[in-house]
Amino acid sequence: QVQLVESGGGSVQAGGSLRLSCAASGRSFSYYAMGWFRQAPGKEREFVAAIKWTGGNTYYADFVKGRFAISRDNAKNTVYLQMNSLKPEDTALYFCAARRNGIMVLTSSEYDYWGQGTQVTVSS
Repeated sequence: QVQLVESGGGSVQAGGSLRLSCAASGRSFSYYAMGWFRQAPGKEREFVAAIKWTGGNTYYADFVKGRFAISRDNAKNTVYLQMNSLKPEDTALYFCAARRNGIMVLTSSEYDYWGQGTQVTVSS
């Protein structure tokens, strides 16, 4: 069993920044691919970013490319999402997810573990 706990969400003005953290339990964290997803009310959950288990490869949704950065610190069992130049459209509940197979994937159905989510609200 893997437990994921997100933190760092909050309210920010458009153009501002936030850094989300996802702390993971479990001895195999270093071998998991990690992803960030988000879901706004009435909308489908959508992919935001992913990072390979080695931390060497990352992938981003087009709508956040150049603004967000995913990273991980395996020694701390933590994955981060640095969010810059935030837009009102980024307002959503953000989830981190872990995949036992360390290969990056972009669909939520392929992830095995999920956090409870942290709310990000961006005002104009």
